[in-house]
Amino acid sequence: MKQKDFIFNLIFLLFLNILIKPFWILGVDRGVQIAVGAENYGLFFALFNFTLLFNILLDFGLTNFNNRNIAQNTQLLSKHISGILTLKLLLAVVYMVVVFFAGIILGYEGFQLKLLMWMTLLQFLNALILYLRSNVAALLMFKTDSVLSVLDKLLMITICSVLLWGNITTKPFHIMWFVYVQVVSYLITALVALSIVISKAKMIKLSWNLTFFRVILKQSFPFALLTLLMVLYGKIDSVMIERLLHNSTGAYQAGIFASAFRLLDALVQIAYLFAVILLPLFSKMLKNKENIVPIIKSAFTVLFFFSVTATVLLFAYRKQVLSLMYPHIYIETVRVFVFLIPCLIPLSMTYIFGTLLTANGSLKLLNITSAIAIGVNIIINFTLIPVLEARGAAIASLTTQTSIALMQFIIAFKLLKIPFSTLPYIRCLIYLCLLIVSTFLTTQYLELGLIFSLVLCGIIAIVWAFVTQLIPIKFMVSLFDRN
Repeated sequence: MKQKDFIFNLIFLLFLNILIKPFWILGVDRGVQIAVGAENYGLFFALFNFTLLFNILLDFGLTNFNNRNIAQNTQLLSKHISGILTLKLLLAVVYMVVVFFAGIILGYEGFQLKLLMWMTLLQFLNALILYLRSNVAALLMFKTDSVLSVLDKLLMITICSVLLWGNITTKPFHIMWFVYVQVVSYLITALVALSIVISKAKMIKLSWNLTFFRVILKQSFPFALLTLLMVLYGKIDSVMIERLLHNSTGAYQAGIFASAFRLLDALVQIAYLFAVILLPLFSKMLKNKENIVPIIKSAFTVLFFFSVTATVLLFAYRKQVLSLMYPHIYIETVRVFVFLIPCLIPLSMTYIFGTLLTANGSLKLLNITSAIAIGVNIIINFTLIPVLEARGAAIASLTTQTSIALMQFIIAFKLLKIPFSTLPYIRCLIYLCLLIVSTFLTTQYLELGLIFSLVLCGIIAIVWAFVTQLIPIKFMVSLFDRN
C-alpha cells in the first residue's frame, strides 16, 4: 500500500468515527451519567472495567492473532473461521461462569450481580464483532471495516436518544436500559459483520475439532497474555477506586474518574483507529520485506499533531469544558482531568510502536513491558488512591502509560533496526513550544467564548504544523494527485 493510500483510508476511517463516536461519548453516554447520577454510573463503569479484566478468557488473543495471520495468509480465512467461531462460543461460556463467581468472591450481590451478568453478554458480543472485523481488516477492506466500526454506536445513539430525550416514557432513565440498548446494538452489528465475512469465506459451518482448538490456542496464547496485561494496567484503576474506598465513596469517586476519563476515552478511540489499519498493514509489509519507514513517519506525525494539540487545548480550557459537561461536579473532575488528559500522548504512541511490535511477532517483549507497567500501576494505585482518591488513580495511569510508550518506542526501533533519526524530533519540539505559547496568549488576552477560542486555537495549530514542516505542505498537496 502506498503512503497516500494509507492516508486516504485513514481519513475515511477518521471521518466516520469523528462524525459518530464523539456524539456517543460526549452526548449520549454523558447524558446517561447525568440522568442516572454519578454513583449509579460509577457502579456501571467499575463493573464494566471489571468484566474487561477477564477478557483473556473471552478472546484468548484470537482477534489480534487472526488479524496478523489472515493478513499474511488470506487463503486461510475459509479454513479457520468455522473452527474459531466454535471456539469463541466455548470460551464465552467459560468467561461468563468465571466472571460471575469472581464477582461473588469480591462481594458483589443482588442488583450488582444482575448488572454484571448482562455486561458479560455485552462483552461477548463486542469480542465477537472485533473478531469478525479482524477478518475484514486483514483482507484490507478498510472502508467496509470503517462502516462496521461505527454501526453499533450509531444504533446506540439512535435508541438512547429516544429514551433520554424523546419523552416516550414518564419513568426516569434506568442504568439497565443503557445496558439493554448496547446489547441489542451489538447483536445487530455482529449479524451484519458475520454476513460480510460469510460472503468472503463462501461458507461457514461450526465445527468441533479439538486438535485445531489446541493448535490455535497455543499460537494465540502470547496475544492472549498481552491482552490480559494491557487490560490490567489500562482498566484496573476504576476497579481499585471502587474497592479500595469504603461504602458509597468508592462508587462516587469511580464516577468522578469516569467523568474525567470520558474526553480521554473519546480521543483515544480516534488514536486506536490507526492501529486498526496499521496492524494488518504492518503484518503484510513485514512479511513481504517492504520499507515500513514512510508509514511509521506518517502515522507518527499525524498522531503527534493530534494528541499534542488536543492535550494542550483541553488542558488550557479544562475548567470551561468540564463545567459545561458536568456543572455540578466539574471542580472535582478538573483535579482528575489534569492528570488523565496528558495520557493521550503516550497512548497514541503505543498504537504505533506497540502495533508494530505485534505485527512483527515480538509478543514476548511486549508482555515483559506490560508486566512491568502493571507493577508500576498497582504500586502507585495502592499508595495514592487511599490518600488522593480518583486523582491518585489518574497519576498512576499517566505514569504507567508514559513508561510503556517509552519502552515500546525504544524496543521497536532497536529490534527492527530503524534509525532513530527517522522521526522529526526538532520539528515536534518547536511545534509544541509554539502551540503552548500561542494557546497561553489566547487564553490570557482574548475572550471569544469556548467554541470560538477552541476553533481559533485549532486553526493556529494547523498553521504552526505547516510553518514548522511537521506536516509538509508538499505532501498534503500530493495526496490529491491520484496518479
